[in-house]
Amino acid sequence: MSNVINYSSWKNKAPFGAIKINQGVRISVEANENYNLINIKWIILKDDNKVGEVDLVKESKKYYQGQFNEFNETGLYFYYFEVDIDENGNNKKLFYGKNHEDGNVCEYLYEELNKYQITVHEDFEIPSWYKEGIMYNIFVDRFNNGNRNKKPSNPKKNSFIYSNWSDTPMYIKDTNGEIIRWDFHGGNLRGIIDKLPYLSKIGVSIIYLSPIFESSSNHKYTTGDYKTIDPMFGDEEILKELIEKAKKRGINIILDGVFSHTGADSKYFNKFGNYDELGAYQSKDSKYSSWYTFNEFPDDYKCWWGIKDLPNVNELDKNYMDYIIYDEDSVINKWTSMGIKGWRLDVADELPTKFIKELRKELKKNDPQSILVGEVWEDASNKISYNERRNYFVGDQLDSVMGYPFRENIVSFLKGNITSRQLNNKFMTIKENYPKESFKANLNLISSHDVTRIKTELNYDEAKIRLAVATQMTFEGVPYIYYGDEAGLCGGTDPDNRKTYPWKNEDEDMIEFYKESINTRKKYNVLTNGDTEFIDTNDDDVFGYIRFNDNNEKILILINRSLGNKKISINIEENTLEIIDIKYSAKKYLELISKENNEFNLQISPKSFNIFNVVNLIEV
Repeated sequence: MSNVINYSSWKNKAPFGAIKINQGVRISVEANENYNLINIKWIILKDDNKVGEVDLVKESKKYYQGQFNEFNETGLYFYYFEVDIDENGNNKKLFYGKNHEDGNVCEYLYEELNKYQITVHEDFEIPSWYKEGIMYNIFVDRFNNGNRNKKPSNPKKNSFIYSNWSDTPMYIKDTNGEIIRWDFHGGNLRGIIDKLPYLSKIGVSIIYLSPIFESSSNHKYTTGDYKTIDPMFGDEEILKELIEKAKKRGINIILDGVFSHTGADSKYFNKFGNYDELGAYQSKDSKYSSWYTFNEFPDDYKCWWGIKDLPNVNELDKNYMDYIIYDEDSVINKWTSMGIKGWRLDVADELPTKFIKELRKELKKNDPQSILVGEVWEDASNKISYNERRNYFVGDQLDSVMGYPFRENIVSFLKGNITSRQLNNKFMTIKENYPKESFKANLNLISSHDVTRIKTELNYDEAKIRLAVATQMTFEGVPYIYYGDEAGLCGGTDPDNRKTYPWKNEDEDMIEFYKESINTRKKYNVLTNGDTEFIDTNDDDVFGYIRFNDNNEKILILINRSLGNKKISINIEENTLEIIDIKYSAKKYLELISKENNEFNLQISPKSFNIFNVVNLIEV
């Protein structure tokens, strides 16, 4: 049975995607003339409550239109269509929602409706230094040791120090799987300072550091003291030096804020008595007691995912919020005042909405040009966490999130698990749900300290790795480089993905490829600030998109994942495609066959990418 109506939120809704508060939306629905249509109702919900019902008006023989202007609160709105038809003299009601694959309409039973989403947000703008940046994530202990003797600074009691920088990391655990010795390679802040020329040379403009505050662990997500730099990494003077020297090279620093839990070995909890402070584990009279929840004092307490080394905090506790956010010397104010340009919130979906909002207010008050990033693994516009739907992107919470959907999408395509059209649809869904500013600030990562490195994920296939990087560097959003990816570092799951940077053993060709790709992104403004049009190449193996802007600049990107040559046709108004020369692009093998009726007929070589400047050349 064919649809009674046809509609696509990607084509028949204006404006496309997320909207600003109080902005109106107009839609157009096509009716199937084979049915005796009585009426079409457009039903709009705010969360689960109906806020609008619009009878669509027939504007032509086939099309019905309507407008709704009462999007007067931020948050998520949903909508669907009720369609009444006359079937053999009887009124039949049908329900239409969003197809699970793309923006097209699909008929459902009412109980199974997949509703369309509209994100309604405040008017906000994300700092250009961030949107136009290249981010480089450093796992501090594993990046570089800046000490002259190359020995770790201030090694911790009962820890394991590797004899060689290139040693493979491993966990030292007891028979119960508990870590009994933390292992360290000795990377520090001084080591990052020493490598600023290298980072600047490849084009990095933002450094995001893994946690740097005092902690017993190598990764520092077990915070011991939020207001002290871990002595293995350095001190405040060295951090100030890093901030200042990075700034001179046009590089900003972002810190990792771990605020949903502390370490059990901390001045606040002090389970092991390693601090002079009276910790919450030691006494109910501790000034930090209200931070934590004890089911039975002192050994039965709420902790992060059941890990006893990570006691959960009550983020909305007044004393805790004062300490982290409000106090003149709060954690946020102390480090932001020093010159830190932003924070990445660890496990943001486990932080209360109020906590994120208040932290953002204080951060922006201290520095309006600062940035707040969240660790969210899914579509951050509609994430449901602990039975609560989160609205991170309405203008008063997060500026940006970790782009794990980007990684999942491009990896799935390159591994042959989805087609190019499915990849288009997945990216379009995110683009539709995110405000424009948020999509442009989305962190497009292909590796991180929590997932397999891209080289290992793609089975060491150098050509496919370059396809992933080429996509990352030409896509809308902020490219995110996990330290060492550019040097050919491989690695499976933790701790294998946290190996040391391979100084003097780098993959120089890959570094050069990264550098050229970043330079190309910076050379063409449209790649940094432009919008995106996804192209249906009519070939499962060829992914294509155009970056464009209001200055009539256009860049075409084509990615062929297959082992064979591909012939495709693309409809473009302009008359010339100029190849943009990047190392390992397929320019030597690509043949521009012809252009007929605005269609370019192209042959693309196996496992290759091409980047074109789309222009009109005047024929003489």
